[in-house]
Amino acid sequence: MTIPDRGALLYEGKGKKVYETTDPDLVRVVFKDDATAFNAQKRGTIVGKGVVNAAVTAELMRVVQEAGVETHFVERIAPDEHLVRKLKIVPVEVIVRNRAAGSFARRYGVEDGLDLNPIVVEWCLKSDELGDPPMNDATAVALGFATEEQLHGLFEGAAAVNDALIPYLEERGLDLIDFKLEFGEAPDGTLLLGDEISPDTCRFWDASTGERLDKDRFRFDLGEVEAAYQTVAARIAPEVAL
Repeated sequence: MTIPDRGALLYEGKGKKVYETTDPDLVRVVFKDDATAFNAQKRGTIVGKGVVNAAVTAELMRVVQEAGVETHFVERIAPDEHLVRKLKIVPVEVIVRNRAAGSFARRYGVEDGLDLNPIVVEWCLKSDELGDPPMNDATAVALGFATEEQLHGLFEGAAAVNDALIPYLEERGLDLIDFKLEFGEAPDGTLLLGDEISPDTCRFWDASTGERLDKDRFRFDLGEVEAAYQTVAARIAPEVAL
């Protein structure tokens, strides 16, 4: 397809820049090397992160699309850039937890890595200013953040993403501990998976050693941050690995 020209900057977030294009239904997303944690209270740079996240997201979007999940992803048009469908983001972040880790483990006083059966799906309000507070269905609907129909779509979509990613990642020696998803509505009202699927938004642990290969290495000063991202790239998108 013909790639529409990049226009004005529409939005700059913690990890990406979004530009309008000459096609009103499409935007161009550039992935940054900037890193943040704890709702942007900690900031830094992870060299090569933008390219890794763009490549890994492109591949994992392909995986979930083949499993029947509709996404905003159209094409990776540069090492660190995607062409995607424009969405009106639903301000409800979906967190899928296969094993206890991070704030969830601390919240309930359980060990990191505890298997969760059934898996846990949680909602959080997408708001750095408020610290992404958790909420239940009634809160999300009562405050107008989502409709009951949208919440049903978020749950079904997130479960389908999880079902598609787990076996794919297992074949590459990665355990999918938990991950965050964002969804949005296309102009015709269709609910699509948006944002990214990367070491920034997922906890990936090495299946053999338990080594953490994601943004937790930056969050908690574990060292070898760039090496962890490159390890994930080598297993999912080897063409970009250094």
